[in-house]
Amino acid sequence: MSKGTPLRMFIMLLLVALVFGGIYGFQQFRSQMISKAIRGGGIPPQAISTLKVEPSSWQATVQAIGTLRATQSTQLATEVNGLVKAIHFESGQTVKAGQILLELNADPLKAQLDQLKANVELARQNLKRDQAQLKIQAISQAVVDSDAATLKATLAQIEAQDALIAQKTLRAPFAGKLGIRQVDLGQYLAPGASIVSLQQLDPMYLDFTVPQTELDLIQLGSTITVDTNALPGQTFTGKIMAIEPQINTNTRNLTVRAELANPKGELLPGLFATAKISQGAPQEYLTLPSTAIAYNPYGSTVFVVVDNGKDAEGKPKLTVEQRVVTTGATRGDQVAVLSGIKAGETIVTAGQIKLRNGAPVFINNSIQPSNNPNPTVGDE
Repeated sequence: MSKGTPLRMFIMLLLVALVFGGIYGFQQFRSQMISKAIRGGGIPPQAISTLKVEPSSWQATVQAIGTLRATQSTQLATEVNGLVKAIHFESGQTVKAGQILLELNADPLKAQLDQLKANVELARQNLKRDQAQLKIQAISQAVVDSDAATLKATLAQIEAQDALIAQKTLRAPFAGKLGIRQVDLGQYLAPGASIVSLQQLDPMYLDFTVPQTELDLIQLGSTITVDTNALPGQTFTGKIMAIEPQINTNTRNLTVRAELANPKGELLPGLFATAKISQGAPQEYLTLPSTAIAYNPYGSTVFVVVDNGKDAEGKPKLTVEQRVVTTGATRGDQVAVLSGIKAGETIVTAGQIKLRNGAPVFINNSIQPSNNPNPTVGDE
């Protein structure tokens, strides 16, 4: 190895050390400059929308979606087969209980009935004649008893035949409104063939479910108000008539049935309707839009706007303070707040995601989240 080799290695290592030292120094200088710039500029204020908290009257109300159904509903059908001989109704007609709707051909059965009636007459004459013979001991008591049994059996056959003939006639089992006719004159029908639907529309039933947490607000006889988007602007009233005596273990909901007057037949089975049940006297609560509350595993929180005076330019210096609140019942877009805030305080309703405790803010209320206690579904 020559004498110049260690010197060259030393110079190379020195150059490498200078390069890495320069890189490290530059990184430190850049970090210091960035930190200085941030400290000098501060955190920029964030845009938020706000709402001033005011107490509002709150009526304890249960709101549920239910389905309307007829008080009585059936699909009319014949018990026996036969040809349609006569149709005594029109589609959509209102009928009375017991009204004849349809007749099947019963001529063969009626002919057999005439034969049975003749047999009854003969059985009566035989019994009468034998009873007279018994008085003079011309025949035994056994013959008279046999004649009496024959008469009873023939009378029973007539009753059975009358029942068969009656099955050829379809009557309305209750008063109501008919649907669309499914048969035509002369058509052959098998037993159970569908003929027409019959609905009793006044009164109507509304079946709906409520969560088990609102069980104390549901009582027999309570008045409810009902509306449906099928009849906008109209409200119907009714009363709770039945409550299912058990909770559905899958949904933890309770099934309730209410009865509504429907004298004009405007409500129809199958319609969706919204039921509202109010209980007790109205109470005063502080309410906030649901968007103002952040729900976390450790509790619900809101951001309260704090006024810190004005800056050098005369503009308000606003910051936010995060608070834990206790929430209560909900109605529409609103949530009742039981503790954590006071009336008159300004609460952040939108823009919370970018906030932290003490962050500077400025208010822009040009767009506000929905805060409707009774929102409705509509196209926008």
